[in-house]
Amino acid sequence: MRDWSALVEKRLAGLALEPNERAEVIAEVATHLEDICEEVLRQGMTEDEAVQRALLRVGDWRDLKRKISAAKRSEQAMKKRLRQLWIPGFLTLILSMFILMMLQRLGFEPRIVGSGPNAILLYMPWLLLLLPLGALGAHLSLLAGGSRRRMLLASVFPALAFAFAFLVMSPIGWGWERITGTRVDFDVVAAALLRDSIGWLVVPGAALLVGGLLAHAVSGARPSSRSVAIV
Repeated sequence: MRDWSALVEKRLAGLALEPNERAEVIAEVATHLEDICEEVLRQGMTEDEAVQRALLRVGDWRDLKRKISAAKRSEQAMKKRLRQLWIPGFLTLILSMFILMMLQRLGFEPRIVGSGPNAILLYMPWLLLLLPLGALGAHLSLLAGGSRRRMLLASVFPALAFAFAFLVMSPIGWGWERITGTRVDFDVVAAALLRDSIGWLVVPGAALLVGGLLAHAVSGARPSSRSVAIV
């Protein structure tokens, strides 16, 4: 029987992948071709005919290499975004909500700044704790190789998530009412939260951003292992 792994490795020579990824791709393509060949052999064809039929299924090997490279680049980009933005961002969001919930259960009351319709509610202990949370999100993004932009996005992710949630409340509530005929108060809640956006979005976002900027400044001031080795 033909050595499909050797054949595929030869046809995919020059494929720019890491050794382990290259081995996985070669094994996957070789297994696919072997399955085709065995299926054709069961139909009564000779081995040479079965091999040719399997190779015809591949078509242009150069085109296959381009498709594999593009798919791997896309997969790597998704993994980088996951490690550098989504995981640090969602972790920061979960921790910020957990801390706010615990502070409320412990009886901490918001501080009222101003009076009348312009009054702003601020949870001061929560805002202070958002500084290290923003730094944590930025630091985790940095450890995953994130750029400055992704570091800062990871740090302010909770504020961005709050803003998105507030903005979609009214459309969701309107659509739910039209579909079910049941009135919901999403629009009322969204309007109230947007009215208090300084206390719930602007100030928390600023605290998270300051924490992220501090983490970025510290990481920029810290010498890299490569530079230390050179010294």
